Amino acid sequence: MGRKEENVKYATTIMKTPEFVRNIGTAAHIDHGKTTFSDNLIAGAGMMSEDLAGKQCVLDFDEQEAARGITINAASASMVHHFEGKSYLINLIDTPGHVDFGGDVTRAMRALDGVFILCCAVEGIMPQTETVIRQALKERVKPMLFINKVDRMIVEQQVTKEMMIERFSKLIATFNEKIKANLPAPLNKEWQVSIQDGTVAFGSAYNNWAISAPFMKKSGISFSDIFDYCSKEGGQKELAHKSPLHEVALEMAIRHIQPPTLAQKVRIPIIWKGDLESKVGKELMNCDASGDVVLMVTKIIMDKHAGEVAVGRLFSGTIQKGQTLYVAGQPAPQRVQTVALMVGADRIAIDDAKAGNIVAVTGLKDAIAGSTVSSMIDMEPFEKMAHYSEPVVTEAIEAKDTKDLPKLVEVLRTVGKADPSLAIEINNETGEHLIAGMGELHLEITVYRIENEQGIPIVVSPPIVVYRECVKGKNAGFEGRSPNKHNKFTFVVSRLEQGIIDAIHKGEIDPDAKIKDPKALAKQLQDLGMTDAMEAKGVVKFKNDNVLIDYTKGIQYLHETMELIADAFDEAMTKGPLAAEKVSGLKVVLMDAKLHEDTIHRGPAQIIPAVRDGIYGAMCQAGRVLLEPMQHVFISVPPDFTGNVISLITQRRGTILEMGQDGADSTVSAKCPVADMFGFTSDIRGATQGRALWSTENAGFEEMFPDLQEKVVGEIRTRKGLNPQPYDANYYSGL
Repeated sequence: MGRKEENVKYATTIMKTPEFVRNIGTAAHIDHGKTTFSDNLIAGAGMMSEDLAGKQCVLDFDEQEAARGITINAASASMVHHFEGKSYLINLIDTPGHVDFGGDVTRAMRALDGVFILCCAVEGIMPQTETVIRQALKERVKPMLFINKVDRMIVEQQVTKEMMIERFSKLIATFNEKIKANLPAPLNKEWQVSIQDGTVAFGSAYNNWAISAPFMKKSGISFSDIFDYCSKEGGQKELAHKSPLHEVALEMAIRHIQPPTLAQKVRIPIIWKGDLESKVGKELMNCDASGDVVLMVTKIIMDKHAGEVAVGRLFSGTIQKGQTLYVAGQPAPQRVQTVALMVGADRIAIDDAKAGNIVAVTGLKDAIAGSTVSSMIDMEPFEKMAHYSEPVVTEAIEAKDTKDLPKLVEVLRTVGKADPSLAIEINNETGEHLIAGMGELHLEITVYRIENEQGIPIVVSPPIVVYRECVKGKNAGFEGRSPNKHNKFTFVVSRLEQGIIDAIHKGEIDPDAKIKDPKALAKQLQDLGMTDAMEAKGVVKFKNDNVLIDYTKGIQYLHETMELIADAFDEAMTKGPLAAEKVSGLKVVLMDAKLHEDTIHRGPAQIIPAVRDGIYGAMCQAGRVLLEPMQHVFISVPPDFTGNVISLITQRRGTILEMGQDGADSTVSAKCPVADMFGFTSDIRGATQGRALWSTENAGFEEMFPDLQEKVVGEIRTRKGLNPQPYDANYYSGL
């Protein structure tokens, strides 16, 4: 029996006692050392050579991850750690740092109770570090801080002990500010980190050592000793022997991260909106292994032999082979074929798994990443996992050979299940399909998988930027008429209040959920800036970050027609009147309606065009605008190259937001349109002789300059086979 199998055999005994289980993860900005850190933990469990820890990257087992030197997929490993005479099962998930794969981080957080936020001692807290802190806190995953690459600070930057203490103090203070800003009291005080209580550690994941205040007392190593070890040849190897990273980190996790039985009492009220006093509510709160099975799928892995493998957190019940389960929203029963624990690329079968653990299950063919799976048919699903950004770059793909067309459609559906961050549009008529992703790299990896892992040769278009449509102001009122002229609808449109848009993006308002309590929603909308109480009370539905409001009173037959009006609203928000792009941030108010008394004259063929054209006409009157996706760009570069960097940004229609100094380097913060960021990597390397450190973060959508809008709209409409000139309000009024 191999070491991994032995470990898992031992784990199956421990997993029955959730008090000895810890579900932890790693999260950080790209290249701050997450996978190297995870290697150390796996080596500490005896599942790989300690000499290879930090170099082998066990959890970067994907071919593309190895080739590019970055983590693309959240990968998990279950291991056993012995501490103070007791054995603990550690379920670890290593997450990606690249902004394009942020959706994987969001989904992984749902499975965790605690997370190591890694931060480079040299670079400090970077944009993506802030994002992962927000993601963790939103899911009520307790953060611990690990300051990595301390050896670089000592050896390369030649800092003094005083400078290092000052740098650490600032870093910890900034980290705690982020916690305070993203958590309600009293939790934000309880979850503050500090060196003294052992929730902060520092070290070098690459050189396999770490230290924390509690471990200093235990080992007798002082702060000064760290300097001495790092300054002398072979010192770090000696330090790794005396203060191994895995012991320090896992001791932190065991002491400071709650077991599932306690963590779920904090997390369940946030991530599940069902009745906490119901039978299943109590089972979830108590992590009850004897209750109904409730599994949240956080990842789908495509396996050539086993098919789709669903990896997720088991919040209650016991899952075992042969069991019948249901995916929320899907009526067909699913039969569990295998239950396993994950160790990197390996799945090791087990007989059953108890609540509080992270498990891999086959046989759940209808599950997608984000599904709630239960032994109950009518289980209230978990809250949707809302990612902080949305797809902004699209590619059109088609099969090279028409015989591969059915297979490509099937593969695209599977890819969409495995990665919900992708928006996939399948067009069976033309054979051309659209994939929208978070960025160039996200799409590049997806295309690679379709061609190389699924074996389908495809033709790929150059990347296309995804735009949004909205309006400049408010119109006076536009009347849409049905083709038979018997039904009329008057609409007023305007921009939706920014507070409401932000609440939708943060997940405080779920646009896909049914409106269960209109009064509570009305109050929430008024608190967020909707000043008209009648509007707040009249919400019919949301579509993405747009809202339909009924402002009418006592109109005959309107109630029975409202479903068709809502369908037409959905259609109008999916393809706007300017460039057939999605509409964003629009408030559509139905002011008046006149309906034919005979049902046959107000069917779908009459109502849907009348409402859609009424909304389109109102948007024309209010002044249509195109919104383009933006990116924040953060650059650190030697001062000699600052001029080149500024020039490069201005050439790309960028705006400099801030300039500063970080040690010897200059820092530049800017905002640039995604459309002008293609090829930026090679250009910045050339302009700075490869000496720039840079990162990007999605910055939402902004209104495009009017002189550029006309040109871009014409190009989009031509590409989509539409009339290059958008129609005006007269067209929609039938004149």
